[in-house]
Amino acid sequence: MKTMNYESTKWSRDAIDDVVVDEETRAKRRRRRRIIIAVAVVALLAVVALFMLGGSGEKAAAPNASEGQQLPAVTVIVPGRQDIPAVISATGSLAARRDMPVGIAGEGGQVERVLVEPGQWVRAGQTLAVINRAVQSQEAAQLAAQIEVARADARLAQNQLDRAQSLVARGFVSQADLDQRRATRDAAAARVRVAEANLGATRARIGRLSVRAPTSGLVLSRTVEAGQVVGAGSGALFRIAEGGQMELRARLPQADLARLSVGVPATVTPVGSEQSFQGSVWQVSPIIDPQSRQGEARVLIPYNRELRPGGFAAVRIQSGSTTAPLLPESAVLTDDAGAYVMIVGRNDTVERRGIRIGAVSDRGVVIAEGLSGSERVVESAGAFLNPGERIRPERARRPAR
Repeated sequence: MKTMNYESTKWSRDAIDDVVVDEETRAKRRRRRRIIIAVAVVALLAVVALFMLGGSGEKAAAPNASEGQQLPAVTVIVPGRQDIPAVISATGSLAARRDMPVGIAGEGGQVERVLVEPGQWVRAGQTLAVINRAVQSQEAAQLAAQIEVARADARLAQNQLDRAQSLVARGFVSQADLDQRRATRDAAAARVRVAEANLGATRARIGRLSVRAPTSGLVLSRTVEAGQVVGAGSGALFRIAEGGQMELRARLPQADLARLSVGVPATVTPVGSEQSFQGSVWQVSPIIDPQSRQGEARVLIPYNRELRPGGFAAVRIQSGSTTAPLLPESAVLTDDAGAYVMIVGRNDTVERRGIRIGAVSDRGVVIAEGLSGSERVVESAGAFLNPGERIRPERARRPAR
C-alpha cells in the first residue's frame, strides 16, 4: 500500500510541476487582463455618453418641434412670369354707329299715316309717314290746267304764224306782222314751259310731304303720331341706325388710348347679359379732353337684337401681350396706401410688398410692378397676417391660374 501511495504522490507532484507558470507568463496574463478591462470600461463610457447626448438632442428637438407645430400653416405660391395678353378693360355706352335723324324736308302739314315702328328694318327711299296733301293736290291740278291753257295758246299762235308765212309771198301780210306773230308764238311756248315748271315744283313739294328713309337701316325710334301737325321746326320724327351697325363708345386714359390702333379686336358684354359680342376698334379719338385727360375709343359691333343703343356695356380690348406675374384675386390686398401682397421672406417671416395692378381677368390679376415672380406669395388670408410674423409656409398644390 505504501508503495502505491508514494507513486500517487510522485505523480501528483509531477503534474503540479508540469502546470507551474513562471513569473514572465503571469505578468503577460495580468497585462492582458488589464487591457481587456480598460477596453470594456471605455466602451461602457462611450455607450453612456451616446445615451446622454441622444437624450439631450431629443430634449432639444422637442421644443423646436413643438414650436413648429404652434406656427400657423399658410399656403404660399410662387407665381413666376407668364406671357399674358395685354387687355384694356373699360366701360361705355352703346349707340348706333351712324344715328341718322329723319325729319320734315318740306313745308309740313297734318300727318295722315305712320307706316313703320321702332325695331323695323327699312330700305333707302321707303316712306315712313304720309302728310295730308289735299291743298297741294288742288294746286297741282290748277297748274296742270294752266298748262293746257298755255299749250292751247301756243298752238293758236303757231297756226297764225303758219298762215301769215303763206300770205307774205302774196303781199297780204307785211314782214312786220310776220315778226309779231312769231314773237307771239314764242311767248306762248314760253308760258307753256313756265306752267310745266310750276306744276313740277308743286309735285316736288307734294313728294317732300312724304317722310322717307334716307338710307337702309334699323328704325330706332319714332316721335310722331297720326293726326299730329308737323313742320320744319318739329325736329326729328324718326331715328335710323344706318345698316343696323352698333358701337360702344369707351372713354380711356391717355396712356391706354396710345396703345390702341384701328382694327384691334374687342369683346363687348352688355350689362345684365351673359352673352358677349365680338367687334373691333374702328376709331380712336384724335383729341384728349384737357380736363379728364381721357379720349374716346369706338368699337364697331355687328347688329344683334341684344344690343340696344343707350345701354351700358363692358369692353375688353386686346392690345398686344406682356410678360408679368399672375396672382389670384385672393392674394391681392388693398388699403389706404394702395395695393399690396404678403410675401414670405427669410426665416419664414411675413413681409408686406407694395405692387401696381395691371389687367384683371378671369385668369387672375396681372402684377405690373412690385414682384419679380420668384417670391413666395401668401395665396389667401394675407389680411390676417402682420409683417414680421413667423409662419409655417406650405406650397400650393396647384399653380394659380
